Amino acid sequence: MNQVPGTFLKRHDRPGPRDAEAAGLRWLAAADAVPVCPVLAVRDDGLVLERVEEVRPTPGAAEEFGRSLARTHAAGAERFGAPPPGLDGDGWIAALPLPMTTAEPASWGSFYAEQRLRPYLRAARDAGDLSTADAGVLEAVCERLGAGDLPGEPSAPARLHGDLWSGNVLWSREGAVLIDPAAHGGHPETDLAMLALFGLPHLDRVLAAYTEAASTPPGWRRRVALHQLHPLLVHTVLFGGGYAGQAVRAARETLAL
Repeated sequence: MNQVPGTFLKRHDRPGPRDAEAAGLRWLAAADAVPVCPVLAVRDDGLVLERVEEVRPTPGAAEEFGRSLARTHAAGAERFGAPPPGLDGDGWIAALPLPMTTAEPASWGSFYAEQRLRPYLRAARDAGDLSTADAGVLEAVCERLGAGDLPGEPSAPARLHGDLWSGNVLWSREGAVLIDPAAHGGHPETDLAMLALFGLPHLDRVLAAYTEAASTPPGWRRRVALHQLHPLLVHTVLFGGGYAGQAVRAARETLAL
């Protein structure tokens, strides 16, 4: 099959990641807020996507991205840990499975502890990337989350991109375009924390516009470390090294809340 000009084929060796990405892009697009890279076709060897012609981001585009991201989050999800419609089973984040919930969790905190922290904490500990003592610090965060003993519990699940680092935000002439999601229902602050983890052009403009549009409650910046724990543990499992130390430092900061 020849590629149509203006498209490209993103190859997927396995159907799970391919189907999860397609479902996530379509779910985010259905919010009619932040533009996403359109899925033109799902093939056995991958996804046919519309090519995004990239340009240098501007402060104005960053502000519009912040406002649009608030609208994407506000589109909501069925529950914390809900997958995009049409996706059966778990999702994916990078090369790792991303657990989804099949029943309403007791709270966002219990969902985050059981589905976003503990699976990757166990994997990192079993691989020797986390010592018993360091794993205990992260377990203490999970225990406090499960007990509802940390601030910032959201009132309703948001529609998350789920892997919103700077590399998954492309800048076109029309503004920001999202790619490669790990979409699910979650806490809106999780996407904001991911944007801050690896930096983003004009991040201060994005966050200012977002917090104004979403009426984000005061104090959310103090919880950034809590929401960075998941991607830091994912990176620890994938790459080891310094990410384990970052995860433990973020856990200690969270325990001080």
